[in-house]
Amino acid sequence: MAFMGHTLSPAPLWHNGPTPGAFYNFPANSSNLGPASRPLQDFRAHSASPITTTTSVVAVKFDKGCVIAADTLGSYGSLARFRDCPRVMKVNDLIMLGSGGDYADFQYLKDIIEQKIIDEQCLGDGLNLKPRSLHCWLTRVLYNKRSKMDPLWNNYVVAGIQDGEPFLGAVDKLGTAYEDAAIATGLGAYMATPLIRDVTEKGPLDEESAKALVRKCMEVLFYRDARSFPRYQIGVVTAAGVKIDEPVDLKHDWSLAHMIKMK
Repeated sequence: MAFMGHTLSPAPLWHNGPTPGAFYNFPANSSNLGPASRPLQDFRAHSASPITTTTSVVAVKFDKGCVIAADTLGSYGSLARFRDCPRVMKVNDLIMLGSGGDYADFQYLKDIIEQKIIDEQCLGDGLNLKPRSLHCWLTRVLYNKRSKMDPLWNNYVVAGIQDGEPFLGAVDKLGTAYEDAAIATGLGAYMATPLIRDVTEKGPLDEESAKALVRKCMEVLFYRDARSFPRYQIGVVTAAGVKIDEPVDLKHDWSLAHMIKMK
């Protein structure tokens, strides 16, 4: 208990904390927080500190299409909090998109892309968005956002069929873009890319061997990446269309963990 003048009153719960029966006391004077009394610049936020983040995306090109895989974990800082965050999406019948990084930014861009597809269908001109066009559009959007010092904190992988040929491209939060037969973002760029290139350099892959390779990469990343999760999705795009499987659980074995010694 604490004395305030001659009145007996309870001590505050914590500095600037909620008072029982009262509204939360914000740091500034509450009378000045309304939009009518503050300039617009004071309410403009920048996404330089992502909160809920996702990790690697692994993608491989095979003879007739592409495979993308990503786990479903959304990490709240270092807490594995959200475990149902799918981030492999179907754009149209010839395009898939995978994302790593800030999950809210992915949801924001996902809504914009879905609206673009709806607008395109409403035109009824028979033209469909192509993967190379989406890849180019993403570079412009992400570069524009980072030039305004308000980046979308994501890495994107675009997979699709362009004029009958598989297309695989990546774009990062700075707008830097490239195309390759094997793409991995996040920690996968260091752990999965060598595994993929070791296999792809031996010859072209078919769909089943590409999916088996991606599954192996997801297993390695689960063992090595503290922000990964044993549940993941695999999506395949071919000339026949896009198929994204339901999340599957990784079969893992930690029986050898006691043999690992830190030097």
